[in-house]
Amino acid sequence: MEIIIKKFGGTSLNSDDKLKRVSSIIKKDIDKKQIIIVSAMGRDKDYYSTDTLINLCKNITKDLSKRELDLIMSCGEIISACVLNHYLRLYDVSSTVLTGRQAGIYTNNNYNNAQIKKLENKRLKKELEKNDVIIVTGFQGYNEENDDITTLGRGGSDTSAILIAKSLDVKEACIYTDVNGIMTADPKIEPNAKIIENIDYDEVFQMAEQGAKVIHPRAVEIAKNNDIKIIIKNITNEKAGTIILKEEKELDSYFNEKLVRAVANKSNLVQVILEGEEDIFMDILNEIEENSISIDMINFFTFKKAFVINEENLYDLQKIIEKKEIAIKFKKDLEKVTIIGEKITGIPGVMAKVVRALNNENITIYQTSDSHMTISCLVDKINVLKAVKALHNEFKL
Repeated sequence: MEIIIKKFGGTSLNSDDKLKRVSSIIKKDIDKKQIIIVSAMGRDKDYYSTDTLINLCKNITKDLSKRELDLIMSCGEIISACVLNHYLRLYDVSSTVLTGRQAGIYTNNNYNNAQIKKLENKRLKKELEKNDVIIVTGFQGYNEENDDITTLGRGGSDTSAILIAKSLDVKEACIYTDVNGIMTADPKIEPNAKIIENIDYDEVFQMAEQGAKVIHPRAVEIAKNNDIKIIIKNITNEKAGTIILKEEKELDSYFNEKLVRAVANKSNLVQVILEGEEDIFMDILNEIEENSISIDMINFFTFKKAFVINEENLYDLQKIIEKKEIAIKFKKDLEKVTIIGEKITGIPGVMAKVVRALNNENITIYQTSDSHMTISCLVDKINVLKAVKALHNEFKL
């Protein structure tokens, strides 16, 4: 039995025309079994998007219940799945809808960003025997211990798709979105951004970690560990898109490749600077871990610590720190701009090029971090367009 895995993002589902286009893409492969994973419709301010659902609670209070947020967030994917099911009827395609729990996705109880423990695929296999198309609500999981719905973190529908592919031993998954594939930069910021036709798992993982919104890093990690090829395509055209897989490069090809493959940017960040005794800081770090607050761009000195958090975690961090005797400074409205390339490690002068490109545009750099494949700079939100363009030009992408 041949099975095809397709995932459709929220911006592929937020209009009548797009839903008809999605239905025709599914209809085209009606001779095969298909599992369709869907996100919530649209983005912020669209009626049923995840952001809109979250804001129904955020507009009441900042003191949010993570468990109840998972309940309301999970509604978006259910709406998408049920609506698509009825569009498919117009195309004489019979389908059935399964929630994340019904599809067998079990997680821990880390609400809003749950980690997957296992996938039991008995129900999926049973439904495939009776139906040509199964629509699965992405982003959702189920915590058996507390008998609760959970969600897999923003962009978690990608993870749902690749996890289902793994459980059914399907070696390819297609992710449909509103862009032509993975690009050298966000095309809304850099109009000269180009499509990357083929890219290695490791590079695209770094792009996703650093803010590129085309695919979730956890999905890339699962795909890499199970040799699942991922294809990123635009629902509006027939272009080939981007293929993500393990690239076996010839030596000549490797040396002819560009030093940097892409520039990514990550928004809604806050810089945190703490000054105080080491033992107090260790207490804060322990509570940050207990509250599942992710920290990034970490620079530690003896009496001064600097790191970055997502703005959505600022309220929780403030509640932790207000009980401590420690000096603290926050700087909001920041973004991280990152260059990505597997060849930059150990190459002299790359950081100098980054700093020079940003200095030439009078862009202040508040903090930097690097890894074997990335160099990141923290800049003001108002300068992110200039920063992305400057780096894109500097490295001739």
